[in-house]
Amino acid sequence: MYKLFFCLRRRSDLTREQFLEHWHGIHADIARRGASVLGAVRYIQNHTAALPINDALRASRGAPECFDGVVELWFNSVEDVSATFDEPEARAAIKALIVDEPNFIDLEASPIFLTESHSMWGADGQEGSLHSGVTLVSGDNGAIDSAFAAPLE
Repeated sequence: MYKLFFCLRRRSDLTREQFLEHWHGIHADIARRGASVLGAVRYIQNHTAALPINDALRASRGAPECFDGVVELWFNSVEDVSATFDEPEARAAIKALIVDEPNFIDLEASPIFLTESHSMWGADGQEGSLHSGVTLVSGDNGAIDSAFAAPLE
């Protein structure tokens, strides 16, 4: 499985809400209209959660600000990715998405790249895989926040 990731930062003149509204609405509609010709088997929008735990996670590693969200496009093969940029109908669908992107994305601050997936564990039926549902629970997030506040020793 090959996945195209697009790590999005919103334009500086947009609020988080305006960014998400455009991405989840207008832009997603454009993507749905072109879905049948893009060659991807899945399109996922990962919206960064506005939760205190993200601040703690960043602080634990000295990491930069979170992206506002991450797009995942899943492809079965590199040939399917290439076809997305070679086939005329697919190129038209991609062009519609690219034309809309500057309406809400800070393109210069938003990396895009292709990856090859290698499952290490999970709900894929492999022996030794972990349960698919993992939940962190804390009444006031204090335990979670303090767990991530310092690097693990």
